Amino acid sequence: MPEQVKDKKIRVLICDDQTLFREGLRDVLEGEKGIEVAGEACNGNEAVALAKKLQPDVILMDIRLPEMDGISATRVVRKDCPKTNVVILSSYEDEAHVLEAIQAGANGYLSKMLPAKELVNAIRTFSQEGVLIPQPIMGKLMDGIRKISAAQLEASLINLTKTELTILAMVGCGASNDEIAKKVESSVKTVKNHLNRVFQKLNVKNRTEAVLKGIDLGLITPEAQGRA
Repeated sequence: MPEQVKDKKIRVLICDDQTLFREGLRDVLEGEKGIEVAGEACNGNEAVALAKKLQPDVILMDIRLPEMDGISATRVVRKDCPKTNVVILSSYEDEAHVLEAIQAGANGYLSKMLPAKELVNAIRTFSQEGVLIPQPIMGKLMDGIRKISAAQLEASLINLTKTELTILAMVGCGASNDEIAKKVESSVKTVKNHLNRVFQKLNVKNRTEAVLKGIDLGLITPEAQGRA
């Protein structure tokens, strides 16, 4: 192995809004051979700017950040600095946060509760393998993926028509049958028939259950409700 490659340091950018945590993390990493702290950022915008300027190998990114959250910052960094890998270092370990981070392009996800030695070992492993998701967090990620897949499958099988989706969105806005009839230029009786078919397809008994299931399956969204 060429000497310059063997001695190459892992350049790390630390991004966290808690000064004490950043300083503690810097002290830990600077004491390790082969690791160099390239810089520190206290918010998402600064993390993006420093990533472009410094081109670090790894960014340790918190999720909750001022100005721009860590997920959004990760998305920008992975797009604009493809050679920079992002590891989320967070106190949130639920499946929703893990899944959102990975979907944003994060290469790894670690808990802030890790002992310092394990964090350092994880960074070294990550620099070689390019992916860093411990087994417990991987389990939560897979749970999140399975839930999304199940919801997408169910939504695809339901197959609401465009009119039925419009009516469902309007029901979500609290519109009455009369108001819906005027909007879709139809009779109240026709609207009721459409709603009955929606109830049957969603396997629900009333308007409230229809809206809740529609949101859960992604058939209606806040944006769709706003346009209804």
